[in-house]
Amino acid sequence: MRQQFTSAYALDTIIGQYTYGTPEGSVGPDSYSLDYYYVNLPGRAEMQNDLILDYRSNVALYAEFQKYLRDYQPPLMAVWGENDPSFIPAGARAFKRDLPNAEICFVASGHFALESHHTEIAMMMKDFLNRALR
Repeated sequence: MRQQFTSAYALDTIIGQYTYGTPEGSVGPDSYSLDYYYVNLPGRAEMQNDLILDYRSNVALYAEFQKYLRDYQPPLMAVWGENDPSFIPAGARAFKRDLPNAEICFVASGHFALESHHTEIAMMMKDFLNRALR
């Protein structure tokens, strides 16, 4: 039987997802405020929980992803929040096992690194793509 979700997501939890591990004041309220609004619409909290619980289907495909990387050696740059509590830095470094030329970059941020480091990450992406597409 499926659990019924009757409580709304707490604003403090959502703010924490956006700001944990980021430099103080580097994340504006727009994104987490919109996130809070949308996740608290009818039925959305259950959808969000379903998405989180479905992550295991992603993990089940890791061996297939890793084989693809080993076989095809595509250019890859992973930009990671070095303080991300959900996807820890070791997860980024793991790309190197299958893809020795992968570029692994860390920024002083948490899970939503684009919120605090969008300009820096955009520049990294532009540089990477310019080199990878030569």
